[in-house]
Amino acid sequence: MSGASTYLLGAGEMRAEFWPGAGMLGASLKYRGVELLRRVEDLEAARVKGSTAGIPLLYPWANRLSGLQYLAAGREVSLDSSSTLLHFDDHRLPMHGVPWGQLRWEVILSDADTLTARLDWVSEKLLAIFPFPHHVEMVARVGPGDLEIATTVFADSGSPVPVSFGFHPYFGLPGIARGEWELDAPAMRKLALDAQGIPTGAETPSMAIAAPLGDKGYDDGFALSGERAAFSIEGNGYSIGVVFESGFQFAQIFAPKDKEFIAIEPMTAATNALRSGKGLRVIAAGEEFSAAFRIEVLHRG
Repeated sequence: MSGASTYLLGAGEMRAEFWPGAGMLGASLKYRGVELLRRVEDLEAARVKGSTAGIPLLYPWANRLSGLQYLAAGREVSLDSSSTLLHFDDHRLPMHGVPWGQLRWEVILSDADTLTARLDWVSEKLLAIFPFPHHVEMVARVGPGDLEIATTVFADSGSPVPVSFGFHPYFGLPGIARGEWELDAPAMRKLALDAQGIPTGAETPSMAIAAPLGDKGYDDGFALSGERAAFSIEGNGYSIGVVFESGFQFAQIFAPKDKEFIAIEPMTAATNALRSGKGLRVIAAGEEFSAAFRIEVLHRG
């Protein structure tokens, strides 16, 4: 992408590529030279459009809000429907906070297998969208068979900070049709959604999943029983595991039946939490909040 600095990380047979100058996007994840991420074919077009791709951080909220106003940490916020710093879904609802391509991170430390970067949320434009000055640090570390991403929010500017971010990693298995991918997911609580994808507040128990995707599509939100959970997709000798290690109490599974990808999304709060308060944590001034997940890759053969 024009103007983006690329940082390549590697250990063993695992390689990852990150773009700090464009949202700390995870632009590539390869094992033994095989690309495991999806929606990475035209990242420049995704950046311009404001759509998700690769492994993006959704910040300061994940997924959509049900309207342009929200009340959080004692502050009322009205979003500008004409703002160029926002992306909207087909219902004209604000989606995924500020698009990844518009957030420039500063590299603090980099070496062969680890990258640490910082985002300062202090500019007038950013505070108009999320009026809670703070900074965020992300650490991406590659091991011989895994990629760990840890994110810490620092409420270091005299303000409380609501925590509502998430990640939207897109995966695909090589050499096997999407319908044959086997999805494994733990027992969770499924969130009832309205026609716009907004949780209604109702929940139902969801049994563990261990089945091929077949012709089934997913766009579902879940509440976890704790902060640690493990998911995977398997097929053709490959296994891609997504382990929520800490800080993520919700998950979204997005796998349209006509697309060759699946997104298993770690979320710190439910969709629309800035408006509903569902699962919304607020850290006090001077405190910090950390969340981490790990992508594990195995290939038998």
